[in-house]
Amino acid sequence: MSEAAQLQFPASKDLIAQIQFDTDQGKIWLNEQRMVLIHSAAMGSLRKELIETLGAERTKGFLMRFGFQAGMRSAELAMKVRPEIETHEAFSVGPQLHAIMGMVNVTPIALEFDVQAGTLYGEFTWKDSYECEAHINEFGHSDEPVCWELIGYASGFASFYMGRKVIFRETQCAASGHPHCHIVGKVAEEWEDQEQLEKYLTPDPIVEELFALRQQVSRLEESVRDREEQEDLLTNSVGRSGAFKNVCQLIRKACKSKVTVLLQGETGVGKEVVARGLHTASDRRDNPFIAVNCACIPPDLIEAELFGVVRGAYTGASHDRAGKFERANTGTIFLDEVIELSPRAQATLLRVLQESELERVGDNRTRRIDVRVVAATNEDLEQAVQEGRFRADLFYRLNVYPVHIPPLRERTEDIPQLIEHFLEKYHTLYNKRTMGVTDKAMQALIAYKWPGNIRELENMIERGVILAENNEAIDLQCFFPSLAEPTHPLNVIASSGVLKEQARCDSAANEEQWLDQLLDEDFSLENLEGQLIRKAMDQANGNVSQAARKLGLTRPALAYRLKKLEEVV
Repeated sequence: MSEAAQLQFPASKDLIAQIQFDTDQGKIWLNEQRMVLIHSAAMGSLRKELIETLGAERTKGFLMRFGFQAGMRSAELAMKVRPEIETHEAFSVGPQLHAIMGMVNVTPIALEFDVQAGTLYGEFTWKDSYECEAHINEFGHSDEPVCWELIGYASGFASFYMGRKVIFRETQCAASGHPHCHIVGKVAEEWEDQEQLEKYLTPDPIVEELFALRQQVSRLEESVRDREEQEDLLTNSVGRSGAFKNVCQLIRKACKSKVTVLLQGETGVGKEVVARGLHTASDRRDNPFIAVNCACIPPDLIEAELFGVVRGAYTGASHDRAGKFERANTGTIFLDEVIELSPRAQATLLRVLQESELERVGDNRTRRIDVRVVAATNEDLEQAVQEGRFRADLFYRLNVYPVHIPPLRERTEDIPQLIEHFLEKYHTLYNKRTMGVTDKAMQALIAYKWPGNIRELENMIERGVILAENNEAIDLQCFFPSLAEPTHPLNVIASSGVLKEQARCDSAANEEQWLDQLLDEDFSLENLEGQLIRKAMDQANGNVSQAARKLGLTRPALAYRLKKLEEVV
């Protein structure tokens, strides 16, 4: 067992560097997780109301679970900032953050752990616990330990860190008259009263009852929901914004008729998804749905592909073949990029729309068809008509029921829901599970302009799931690896307020003079960064993690910069 004299927390500069204040946006960040600075007195009032409403036992469980989740988030940060997880200084991130966040002053007494073997024993002293102070102010001294949220935090941190359930318990508490608080932690199975301790980390029966009732209500709502809602257009799409709901309403009304629908919108907005939803919600759902991308078919073959061909019609036509329209008979055909149709194909399509009949290429027999046409384009067809690239009469025939699908930047409130949808998809596809996206990554995803729309978002989520480790959140760098580059469109997310140590504030005037001198000279920011990195690596004897802490960077961020330096050399 380690002695107290041997256990000292490392410098916390690397952790403090993770705190950023974005006063313009009203946000505080710890790495990429959004934080909230709250008065301890307000937390005390909340604690009092919970105890008076739910009772002490249920409040204890509630606050322990609350702290447990916060501790898990801190453990995730620990693995980014100090990735050598077998070391004491990496495990120290939890208790150090406890102190940095103003919760409690932690002193290590003993700590032994082996992540591979799954063993842990730890003892810590807590002084100036905010929970003790709040409890004494509201209720006076207690016969039982009261640092419930703090214990939950310690247990959550250690459990995530070790990859198995670890439970800390308070053996002394300042609120019970002891000079300070004292906690002991070990793997859950090593506690004799394991079941009793774990019950506080299990969801409250009241919550379970409410969840069960909510499920019953949902089932009742589903049972009375009419067919129109059950077969909503967009069973394969996700959204709740006003723009999205407007599209749903228009498509739902079109489902009840045979009207030709023209879907307009930028590339990647999901036009084919909407077309499939329209087909699925119509009375043609049991019949074929044929999707055709007109831009992918050579102009000299497009008529044969769409309307069929008879044997001998041209060189290579060795047998009769039905076209896409005949294959879609009694169902729906989706013509994507309809603006790419050749002039002759446009004329034939017009006849099909007007007369509901066609002739195969090289044939003189007319065939009747019953097909609903859904056309789509990401260009302005009306402008194409004015430029002579598209037939005016065909445009008017297609434009009977136009539906504009808004770009993703106009429905940003749908982005969190879409992200959840794609995360589930790719978690299943790649057989892994992440903790979603970090708060800062979510802000960046919402702020992005999405030139590729939903298709681009899906591709980005797939990349994030691939790059992120199991049971870790997907951070900004997984989505936007070039975020550090000044030209990146999301570089506006860069930190706008970094918490600095007090000692540096005293030398602000000297720093300003030094900066003025640098800017007056012919200097290179890139060269200065390289010199700083090399100096830090020298001082750390080549240890990347130690050098990263000296520079206030995460290890992956420094590794990325080192790789760039090697490429330059």
